[in-house]
Amino acid sequence: MAGFRIGRGRDNNRAPQQPPQQQQSYGQQQPPPYGQPPYPPVGGPPPQQQWPQPNAGGHGEPEYFDPYGQQHPHAQQPPHGHGGGGNYNNDNPGHTQVFAVGEDPYSQGATYHAGAAAAAPTGPRLPWKELLRGIVTRPGQTFLQMRDYPVWGPALIVTFLYGLLAVFGLDDARKDVINATLSKAVPIVLSAGAAFVICGLLLGAVTHTLARQMGGDGSWQPTVGLSMLVMSITDAPRLLFAVFLGGDNMIVQVLGWATWVAAGALFTSLVSKSHDLPWPKALGASAIQLIALLSIIKLGTI
Repeated sequence: MAGFRIGRGRDNNRAPQQPPQQQQSYGQQQPPPYGQPPYPPVGGPPPQQQWPQPNAGGHGEPEYFDPYGQQHPHAQQPPHGHGGGGNYNNDNPGHTQVFAVGEDPYSQGATYHAGAAAAAPTGPRLPWKELLRGIVTRPGQTFLQMRDYPVWGPALIVTFLYGLLAVFGLDDARKDVINATLSKAVPIVLSAGAAFVICGLLLGAVTHTLARQMGGDGSWQPTVGLSMLVMSITDAPRLLFAVFLGGDNMIVQVLGWATWVAAGALFTSLVSKSHDLPWPKALGASAIQLIALLSIIKLGTI
């Protein structure tokens, strides 16, 4: 068997051969290479198509429904700042987000609406006694608390009573009332009270309109009502002395100027708190009302 010996002699110079691979049994397959999808089983049903699942750090995928009725969950959203935007679902195409009925998803914050109150009431409505006391003792807090509450009742009653007594604070009007008979004096006094109510309403409306023109956002009913109360309360000390001493008395004149300055401070605080305005604009909005009060009531020139 020379041929056998010659062949064996040649094989001695070669590298040792690898052992032969074992033959797989029937029905078993080798694992696929790394990164390749698995082979379908022999004789079995076709595999279901698997959609790629997102990982925690990658880009999310929209919601899918497979043909077998299983719902894939939403993809996890990346942390804030990933992907170049804080609102990840809105900034990337193919993503959806649920919004409530009436919600504006593109709202960038509160928008100013003309005529709407800027802030909610800071407290409950004050009774009329606390309201009148608060205008004198703590005006800023009172005006801020009552900026959204109408005060028509106290404003109309106090202004009407003030108008009844204001007739006696003016020298000419007081002489007419004293020299007239009772049937003539009563209509004069009542008409004076009604005139001061109308005057307070008009001047308060002017102040409110100017405040709105300067950027204020307060309501007109609280502004007008509170301005009527300020007009009546601040002139009460001067009126008490004017009823007995007359309007031309030196003490009455000094009290008139002092109470007029106090009225300017209260009007400024009122407009500032009710309309959210700085004090220079608030003082400018109440300037016409202050000048009218000085001319009509304090000095009696009109």
